[in-house]
Amino acid sequence: MEVEPDQLKAAVEGMHGGTATLVQSVPVKETFEGKTVWDGVVHVFELANNPQATRAYAWSSPVEGSDKRRMFAVLQIGPITGPVEAVRAAIVAEQRPRG
Repeated sequence: MEVEPDQLKAAVEGMHGGTATLVQSVPVKETFEGKTVWDGVVHVFELANNPQATRAYAWSSPVEGSDKRRMFAVLQIGPITGPVEAVRAAIVAEQRPRG
């Protein structure tokens, strides 16, 4: 069950500020050592009035053991130049120990 683009727009604006406008939706399949670690659609937003970036990438993933979904919103900054890099950055961030 995917979330609506409007919900992702709200997530981008809520997490990063500015005004998001949906530009396109891109299917992304990310694999690691031959196994799929993420497969879904990344929504690309133009971002106005944000001091850090003019583009953001947003998607949702299911929360394990729940019927809820977690929203991701990643700015196009530095090494994040497209939807695939945004997903990779989020996966790496999820794997880091919290503390």
